This record gives sequence, structure tokens and C-alpha cells, in this order.
Amino acid sequence: MESLKFATKYLEKSISVKATLLEDLDRMESIALVADRLVKIYQNGGKLLIAGNGGSAGDAQHIAAEFVSRFLFDRPGLPAIALTTDTSMLTAIGNDYGFENLFSRQVEAQGQSGDMFIGISTSGNSKNVIKAMQAAKSKGIYTVALCGQAGTLADLSDAAIQVPSESTPYIQECHICIGHIICAIVEKTIFEP
Repeated sequence: MESLKFATKYLEKSISVKATLLEDLDRMESIALVADRLVKIYQNGGKLLIAGNGGSAGDAQHIAAEFVSRFLFDRPGLPAIALTTDTSMLTAIGNDYGFENLFSRQVEAQGQSGDMFIGISTSGNSKNVIKAMQAAKSKGIYTVALCGQAGTLADLSDAAIQVPSESTPYIQECHICIGHIICAIVEKTIFEP
């Protein structure tokens, strides 16, 4: 059965990327450091801003929802904004300032020193995410790149979590896993007695 062979091989490759991530102490420490930094940001009244394109836009929304609603247990909401959700804002900025400024304009308007910005880009080269990262840094916002192993985004950020793959689907699968880990650490640290 050809479909079964394909499904098995796909899942084996996906697991292999996560296993490689797990075995890389530096990358795992980056995840923990970002989570610990976000705990401090929340404890000091800051918020999380997240942006990405396509599947990464969906990931930004997914991760923001976990913080605002709940993840592993009921607790008060934590402020997180996916910069990918307001179609009126996106189309206005795109029309007036160009697609490459979709997220930087929102960071300028909504971000402040003491916040965190997570830019998601599987290629590490999304121009609008790079511009948002630059805008965040200029405002004193702590910046995190969630990307694959290529591109320039990681070099622009305060912290980079690079998935050890060049395959967009496997990188995206790891991004959600990493977002879940960060959310679980933040939730547990802030709210568990």
C-alpha cells in the first residue's frame, strides 16, 4: 500500500527532525531561555507580539491563542497578539505602505520596551518579518527568531531558535511544538503554586 509507506516515511522524517532538535543542547537551552525571559516580561507587565506569513501566520495565531486562552490548565489570560489577524489593518498597511511593512507598522504602534516579539519564518528570509524584527529592536523590544537553519532572521534577533531542517513542513511542525513548550513553561512558572 503506497499511501501507508508514504505516511510512515513522512512521520519517520518528522520524528527525526524533532529528535535532532532534542539532542542539540544549545537549541534546547535557547527554548528554555526564551521561556524564562517571557516569564519575566509577563511578570513586569509586558506582552507578546508574534508574526509570520502563510502557515507561519497560522502558527502565530495558534501560539497567541494558547497564551490568551489557556494551554494545559485554567488560569488568567496572558497578553499575546498575533499581528496576522486583523484584515482591515493588514490591507490598509499593505495598500498604504507595502506588504513588507505589514508587521513593522504594527510593532511601531503596539509594541513597547519590555515586550517580546517572535518573528516566525521557515526560510529565515521573510522581508516583512525581518522589518518587524528591526522595528522591535529599535523600540527596545526583546526579539526572538523562530526559523529553520537558513536565512538572516536568526542573526538579527536577541535569541534564535533554529529548527535543524530545510523542509518547510518539518520546520512548521517543530515551531508549533516549540510554541507549546514555551507556553507550558510560562504557564507553569507563573501560575502553579
